[in-house]
Amino acid sequence: MNETHHWISSNGGHEMAMTIAGNVGKSRGGGARTMEITNAPLPGEDSVAEQTWHAWSKFAEGKSRDSGMYYDSVESPPVDLADPDELLAGILAARGDADWLDVEWIVSTIYSGHMPRSRSQRMFLNQLVTAEDQLISPENWDACATDDRLVDGDAVTLGFDGGRTDDATCLVAMRVRDRLIVPLGVWERPDGPAGDGWVVDRRAVDGAVRNAMERYDVQAFHADVALWESYVDAWSEDYRDRLVIKASPQSAVGRDMRGGLQELTLANERLVSAVENGQVRHLGETISLGRALRRHVLNTRRRPNRYGLSFGKANRESAHKVDAYAATLLADLARHRLIESGKTRPAERSGAVFFF
Repeated sequence: MNETHHWISSNGGHEMAMTIAGNVGKSRGGGARTMEITNAPLPGEDSVAEQTWHAWSKFAEGKSRDSGMYYDSVESPPVDLADPDELLAGILAARGDADWLDVEWIVSTIYSGHMPRSRSQRMFLNQLVTAEDQLISPENWDACATDDRLVDGDAVTLGFDGGRTDDATCLVAMRVRDRLIVPLGVWERPDGPAGDGWVVDRRAVDGAVRNAMERYDVQAFHADVALWESYVDAWSEDYRDRLVIKASPQSAVGRDMRGGLQELTLANERLVSAVENGQVRHLGETISLGRALRRHVLNTRRRPNRYGLSFGKANRESAHKVDAYAATLLADLARHRLIESGKTRPAERSGAVFFF
């Protein structure tokens, strides 16, 4: 299966891939295999190569069964394309042992200006980058990774975006003092037949929320109410006295994302700018939830409106979820409103006395 980054629905690529998969599946003794050779796909185009990348990502996150896939992709680290030495080093890194490639010729091809920067990055550096509609670039997101962790008692805000069957359900914490983003739960429908009839385990989600409230000093909690009204009402009733600020005039926790477009748009611009300027931190891909968050962030697309820059999926029918980003946005909005209120609760003293 060659150059599967070009195999899309409109040119019959999806149907061809399904036919091949069916034939391989019927092979006697499982002796048949497919080999897929491709450049880095264009995110959001839903090519066969992108579908393969998503399938591998979910397996790496522990969210799908082992399909027997061997995924081998050598990606260049971030480089300054304007620096010939850095570019050369990046091409050599992505080339690996394919030493028949003429790297000097590739450099001259990139500098010829015949193709967009993003295409050069995908073709020659094997970097998973998209066209201009991606909200946050992989380079900017990855540059904010840290080895730091939340500890019990940390002051945090929470953001929640819930689904039921198709959309993901996500709970994200953000540490108040330094904007450290920590996903606490990402629940997604499994791929394939395992996802038939799947419904999110609401008791598990409720348990994760209540565990977070017990472990951390939660000072603000913004939860989208859609599909989760009764749970949001219960969280608001149970924890309203512990929260420093309310999510909305109607609820201590509920913040309906179907309204307040101007506030959400400004919050989105604020969060994107913070990522671009290295003013937030996250756990990178060191844990499966960190990989899930990164996948959702990179799925998110720019959606301008009359107030500025908002966000959304690649299209309404896209299977590539962005709910963890939405939960992160709500956590960041909660933190911003908390800081602006001037009511941040100080850290509790341990009560210990030290003598010197």
